[in-house]
Amino acid sequence: MKAHAQAKYIRQSPNKVRRVLDLVRGLPVEEARHVLDLTQRRSADYVRKVLDSAVANAEHNLALDADELFVSETFADEGPTLKRWRPRARGRATPIHKRTSHITVVVSDGEEE
Repeated sequence: MKAHAQAKYIRQSPNKVRRVLDLVRGLPVEEARHVLDLTQRRSADYVRKVLDSAVANAEHNLALDADELFVSETFADEGPTLKRWRPRARGRATPIHKRTSHITVVVSDGEEE
């Protein structure tokens, strides 16, 4: 059985979030939590919240045991980009793209549905 959780519109670029998601993909949930606690990246806090939410969904909605779960899938999709402008010399402007992410974490107990 699989349970998932999603956080949308996180104000961090998907590339930076994916670097943290690659660390926890395939790990047991408890080990993934330890890795996220020791990771010194801002997106680790967001990923930890989504992981905890996915585990809570598995326990509450599907009656799965949290000790047997592992992180089966993780991905960060690109959300809408905020477009801003930075003034430059001679009256010109250059664009600034403030990217957002949609983080998804899927936990599974290893059994097929």
